[in-house]
Amino acid sequence: MVPATLLHDAPVGIFDSGVGGLSVLRHIQAQLGHEHLLYFADTGFAPYGDKPEAVVIARVLSVAGFLLDQGAKALVVACNTATVAAVRELRERHPGMPIVGVEPGLKPAASLTRNGKIGVLATERTLHGAKFLALRDAIQAVSHAQFLLQPCVGLADQIEFGELDSSATRAMLERFIHPLLEAGADTLVLGCTHYPLVRASIEQLLRDAGRTDVALVDTGDAVARQLARLLATGGLLRTADEVPARLTGFTSASATALRAAFRSLLGADPPVHEAAIAVPPGWPSA
Repeated sequence: MVPATLLHDAPVGIFDSGVGGLSVLRHIQAQLGHEHLLYFADTGFAPYGDKPEAVVIARVLSVAGFLLDQGAKALVVACNTATVAAVRELRERHPGMPIVGVEPGLKPAASLTRNGKIGVLATERTLHGAKFLALRDAIQAVSHAQFLLQPCVGLADQIEFGELDSSATRAMLERFIHPLLEAGADTLVLGCTHYPLVRASIEQLLRDAGRTDVALVDTGDAVARQLARLLATGGLLRTADEVPARLTGFTSASATALRAAFRSLLGADPPVHEAAIAVPPGWPSA
């Protein structure tokens, strides 16, 4: 059994199919600045959204196992697709471990909307997932809000390529968001952790459309608060000492690319390592 003093000092493991989870990482750093953090970008096997669910589950379990091997005391599944597909299996595999998933912020959106019309931007797999649909139905029954579902095919890939403000990305955003505005949505849920990384472009689109009244919902802050609660409940919070908090990156693709993403998106320059994790059976070949 690991001594409690070592558990306090152990890192939190955070992972995503790519760099999208950095939008969650920055909230965790802001709220839990004393915690050591590990971030795994599974860019070599992205996107998860077009893979069979069984394959995504196998990959999530493998990546989580890697982070646990690095000593992680808690896990954050900073990917909506992975959460929908695999968070239940992950919790069953690691009972008692603090595990936080992300899901589109339907509940806060239902509290924010003024006219009851909410646009949800997400991947196809997230929007078709039983977990998401059950959440939508439950919140819809209580709030009577109307959720307008918009699959954003290819948007996460654009962001993964670093195309945060290119003409192609802006064209995609217009194609996905304008129909929601025309349908009367006054609230938009950024239902993929990649999407907050193009929030500035979305806000510019709304200004150009004369719709500055539209609220945007990003669930990264709620994820960080839930992580803080679970660590506190388990007595796992790390307190400030003379050793500063460390951030370490891992990727299944290019360390150079992830370092560039850390610099451009977080203004950070942590050590980054390339890590080979076995490909699950059934994973499509490149």
